[in-house]
Amino acid sequence: MSPEITLSVLDQSPIRAGGSPAQAIAETVELARAAERLGYHRYWVAEHHSSAGLAGAAPEILVARLAAATTAMRIGSGGVMLSHYSALKVAETFRMLEALYPGRIDLGIGRAPGSDYVTARALQHGPGALGIEHFPGQIADLLGFLRDAMPAGHPFAGVHAEPRGPGAPQLWLLGSSDQSAAYAAHFGCAFSFAHFITDQGGPAVMGAYRELFRPSPWLASAQGSIGVFVLCADTQEEAERLTQSRDLWRLRLDQGHLGPVPSIEEAAAYAYSREERLRIAFNRQRMVIGTSAQAKERLTELAATFGVEEVVAVTICYDFKARLRSYELLAEAFGLSAKR
Repeated sequence: MSPEITLSVLDQSPIRAGGSPAQAIAETVELARAAERLGYHRYWVAEHHSSAGLAGAAPEILVARLAAATTAMRIGSGGVMLSHYSALKVAETFRMLEALYPGRIDLGIGRAPGSDYVTARALQHGPGALGIEHFPGQIADLLGFLRDAMPAGHPFAGVHAEPRGPGAPQLWLLGSSDQSAAYAAHFGCAFSFAHFITDQGGPAVMGAYRELFRPSPWLASAQGSIGVFVLCADTQEEAERLTQSRDLWRLRLDQGHLGPVPSIEEAAAYAYSREERLRIAFNRQRMVIGTSAQAKERLTELAATFGVEEVVAVTICYDFKARLRSYELLAEAFGLSAKR
C-alpha cells in the first residue's frame, strides 16, 4: 500500500432500478466482506430516509451486521444524523457495538437531515425534540456519554450510557462546511470532508480544522480524511460509460427526485437539456473517473491538496459487479494487502 494514503470505503447502499432495498443491503454486506479481503482500512455506511434510491436508513443496525460479517476492518457510520436523535440513545447504541466488537467501531455523525424536510420533521417528531441550533450541545453530551465523563453540574450528570467499559468508539464529525470543521476542531474530534457532496472550499475548510484543533482526551492531534466519489474500470471509456447511470441519478436527485439508480441504457437514452448537461459537467468536476492508474494519481493529488492521509471512496453505478471491480482496481493501484 502507498505509505501516504490509507484507503477506506463509504457505502450508501444504492438501490438499482428494477432491484430492491433488500438486494441493496445484501450487496453492502458482500462489498464489506470484499473490502476487508482487499485490505481497506474502514467501512462506513450512510444514513438516508424515505429514499427510493438509497437503502441505508438505520446505519446502527447495518454496522452490527457488517462487523459480524468481517473480522478486523473498522466498521462505522458515515454517518448518524445526530440532530434527529437523543445523544444518550446514540451513545448507548454505539457503546453496545463497541462492547460487541471492541476496537473496531467508528461513530461518524453529521448534522444534515439525510432526507427531505417533511421526513426530517417526522424523524424529530415527539416531545422534547431539539432544533438544529442545539447540535453543538448534542455533540458535547454525546462525548460525555461515550466517555462516561459528564461534567459535574450537568443536568444529566449521573446518567450512564451502558454498557460501560474501558473502550469507546472513535468519533468523527462529517461535513462539507466550515461549521462542521469548526465543531470537530473545538471538540477535539476527527473530521471527514464530504468532497463527493461539494469540492467548494474544501482545502481551506480542512486547513482551518487543523489550525483550530484543540487536543482532547480522545484525540491528541488533528485527524482528517476526505470522502471522494471514485469509479474505476479497466479502461477510461468503460469508466465513462458506467458513470452515465450515476450522472442521471445525481441529476434527478438535484431536481428533487429520490429514485433508484437508472440503468446505463436508460441514462444513454435520456434526452438531456442543455442546462442538464451543464449540471452533469459541474457534478463531474468532483468525481474521480477512469483507470486505476488515473484514479491513484488524482486521489494522491487530492489528498496532498487537503493535507490528509486517508481517502474514503464512495462508488455508485448500476451494476454491482462493476462497483466491486472498481474497488478491486483501486486496491491494486495502491498496493493494498489482500487477505485470504
